[in-house]
Amino acid sequence: MSQSMPKAEKKAQKSELRDTIVVIVEALIIAVLFRTFLYQPFSIPTASMQSTLMIGDYFISSKFTWGYGKYSFPIPLPFNGRFLALAEPQRGDIAVFRNEITGEDYIKRVIGLPGDTIQMQEGRLYINGAMVEREETGTGEDTDSDMRAVPVTIYKETLPNGVTHTIQEVSDNQGLDNTGEYVVPAGHYFMMGDNRDRSADSRVLSQVGYVPFGNLIGKAEARFFSIKDNLPPWQLWEWPANVRWDRMLQSVYP
Repeated sequence: MSQSMPKAEKKAQKSELRDTIVVIVEALIIAVLFRTFLYQPFSIPTASMQSTLMIGDYFISSKFTWGYGKYSFPIPLPFNGRFLALAEPQRGDIAVFRNEITGEDYIKRVIGLPGDTIQMQEGRLYINGAMVEREETGTGEDTDSDMRAVPVTIYKETLPNGVTHTIQEVSDNQGLDNTGEYVVPAGHYFMMGDNRDRSADSRVLSQVGYVPFGNLIGKAEARFFSIKDNLPPWQLWEWPANVRWDRMLQSVYP
């Protein structure tokens, strides 16, 4: 003859199940709030920001630094502009933004501010008529999304506000090395990739163009993981030979 479970034990099990569900729901809510209002992770699928951000890099962007726009949330909101902004983007900041032409999230460096005039001449960047200083620091190889190695020259570029960063050039006579003048509209920013000859950016008006302040998603802050060949990070057995340990837990700024 079987004995039924005591009522007290049944009640305890129901209570434990309920508590477990509550904890899971609370954790999910906290994760969504953290991702929406504080920090959001992104990965790098292309070579346009090499070598600052390489294919297979994972980084954190701060959502609160520039406030919140319509693409700051999991579901885009029907408004333009931003609210609760602590600061505005400065030259040299690395921004994640929604490209409304392609519907994808892009990451590029802020080069031009509202009202600036931007131009490329023989591979050199001009901001408001002044050539931006650059210093050759070496050579290397660019690995694009098809994993083909291309020789590049590496430079340290210094923007007018004193911010320095690394860029790389295949040469000074590529497709986007000579352009007309771009005048950045009010409330917009001019974005460029650090891999100057391998970046579709604001120089290509039909693909990216000027980026509205309201389309910014976050400011890139730090790499937290990096793996070669864009391998999925959950493949733990690939880590020993492919994780770039020297690129992990580092700021994306010099």
